[in-house]
Order: sequence, then C-alpha cells, then structure tokens
Amino acid sequence: MRIRRRDFLKGVVSGTALTVLGRPELAAAAHRGRRDTPGALGILYDATLCIGCQSCVVACKKANDMPPEHSGSEGIWDNPRNLSASTMNIIKKYQHGDGRQKDDSNGYSFVKRQCMHCLEPSCVSACPVSALTKDEETGLVRYNKDNCIGCRYCQVACPFNIPKFEWDSPTPEIVKCQLCSHLLEKGGISACCSFCPTGASLFGPVSELLREANRRLHMEPGESYEFPVADISGRTPSQVQVHKAGTYVSHIYGEHEVGGTQVLYMAGVPFEKLGFPELPDESYAMISDGIQYAIYKGMIYPVAVLGGLLYMVSKRSGGDKGEK
Repeated sequence: MRIRRRDFLKGVVSGTALTVLGRPELAAAAHRGRRDTPGALGILYDATLCIGCQSCVVACKKANDMPPEHSGSEGIWDNPRNLSASTMNIIKKYQHGDGRQKDDSNGYSFVKRQCMHCLEPSCVSACPVSALTKDEETGLVRYNKDNCIGCRYCQVACPFNIPKFEWDSPTPEIVKCQLCSHLLEKGGISACCSFCPTGASLFGPVSELLREANRRLHMEPGESYEFPVADISGRTPSQVQVHKAGTYVSHIYGEHEVGGTQVLYMAGVPFEKLGFPELPDESYAMISDGIQYAIYKGMIYPVAVLGGLLYMVSKRSGGDKGEK
C-alpha cells in the first residue's frame, strides 16, 4: 500500500481535532478573562503602605524553617538580596533621583517579591511529572518534592523568575512560596500577612482582594481612610488602621497579566520600575499545556498519528473495493 503525504497529513489533522475536542479545557484556555477557583486565596500587597521593615521576610523564614542568608562579608545578619533557595519572600527597594519622596518615580518605593500563584501557572504546565500542581480548593500553586526530578523546567517557564533550585544540596529541591499552606490547613493565614504591621500585605479571598484594590484606586489621595490589616478572610479577628491614601498607579498588577494571578500588587510607582515584567493578558500556559498534554499527558501526538493511519487504511480499503 502506497502512503500519500497529503492523505497522511489529513489524517493527522483529523486525529488531532478529535483529540482536542475530547479536551475542552484546552479550548477554554484561550479565554482572556480571569477564571478564579471559587475558593481562591491570595495576597494584596500595597507598596504605599509598606515601610520596608522586612517583618514579613523574618516571619516567612521562621514559619517555613528557612536558613539565614548572609550577603555581607561578616556573615552576621540574615540579609538576603534576592529570592533564593533560602529566601521565598523578600522586600526590595526602588530608588531614583534624590530618593527622598516615597512612592514617587523620582523618589523611592518598596516592593515585595514572592510566588504570584498564577491562575494558569506556566510552571505547572511545564512540569512533566506533576511536582507542581494547582490546588483545586485554594488555587495555590503547590510543590511536591517526592515527584520532582530536578529538570528545572519550572524555572525556565515562570515569567516572574520565581522558582529557585537548591544547588548546594545533595538532595536538591525547588523552593518557592506556597503561601504557608501548612498554616492554612490549620485555619491560619500566611505568616507574611500575620506579621505585617501596616497591612501592606493583606490575606484573603481573591475576589475580596480585588474588590478592596478597586476601592483604593478610587480613594482621594491625601484623605484618611480605614485599611484592613492582615486578613479579610474571617480566619482571624478583623483589624483596621487609618492611613492617608497615596497616589496609586491606575493598575492592579496581576489582575490580568498572563491570565491573572492570586498575588496582586498596588503601587505609586510604575510597575516596570519596580522590576515587574510587562506581560500579555493571555497565559503562556495555554501554549505549554498543548505541548505537555500532547507529549506526556493527553497522548495527542500518538492518537493523531493513529488517526492518520486509520484514515489512510480506510481510504485505501475503499479504493481497493472500487477497483474490483
């Protein structure tokens, strides 16, 4: 039986279409809007309320039993300069011009960096062994060291450069914020939010955090308002503080970037100046999901090839009957 290239490609396309139709979630990935898990939890970080005290960094290390990291020559203080295998949450400082005015492009601003817990996480999509998964209830991106093979595809895939690898360990793991999931399981909240003295890091349901962020965008700069502190999920007693509203950049970072994230940001300085990448609304995971499902999970490629072969066989059989 002679195989014609055109017939084979037709069959492959047909087999692929049938397989994709059997995976409606792949088609749904093209949707541009947010698709939060109903119970999605996250953090709203407001740079205008941050005083750079780094209480959140200390609390994170204590809650997650992380080792100190010395960036100076004396090795006395725990003073990490960036996210690493020893640091999952860090406060950094932007400074420009005279550096005197807080939350000003020609002054300075603090900024918190940690895992963004994307709605459509590229790291999860890129992981071939499901070491990284998205929790069905909270939407948080969690890591299972027992499944990890150390390929570090997650590091390459993450648009925010968050996952870090334990290069110095004989049994290395990937390290990233998991929003203190071990504390959430006990009814608590993430440590960084618990110990933030000003409410700059606020824990709660993502839907409520987005509502609170939009409320702040409509505040009159310089006027005093009540701001919730630590938690708006109801897991801990409610607290409020009165602050003067800052002048916000009219953008909630993470609301739409790469499909949306569960860690959201507000600031008085443009986000590109604070080190955040400018990203599209579409999720990169849409592309990587297609590749991963094809090769590892959905078996799309083998099924597509099989569909091509079956198409050719059926066509050839029909042709043979017609020749008799």
